[in-house]
Amino acid sequence: MDVVAQRAATSRMTIGRIEKGDTGVGTGILAAVLQALNLLDRFETLADPSSDEVGQTIALEELPKRARLRRLSGSDDHG
Repeated sequence: MDVVAQRAATSRMTIGRIEKGDTGVGTGILAAVLQALNLLDRFETLADPSSDEVGQTIALEELPKRARLRRLSGSDDHG
């Protein structure tokens, strides 16, 4: 990984932070590392919600199980 760090103009410590999933690493550094690994073409899919299965599962679980429409007070259909 020393070669990748050198090509990305960053430190081996930063490469280690990226490997551990440290969210404090800037996107510019991340892009440079991806370029050094010839993976920059995948950069645009990092924040694509359609490719985040875990995020979609969490979002689905947070949806209400049943939705009801509220009736407006004073509106009566039995008029």
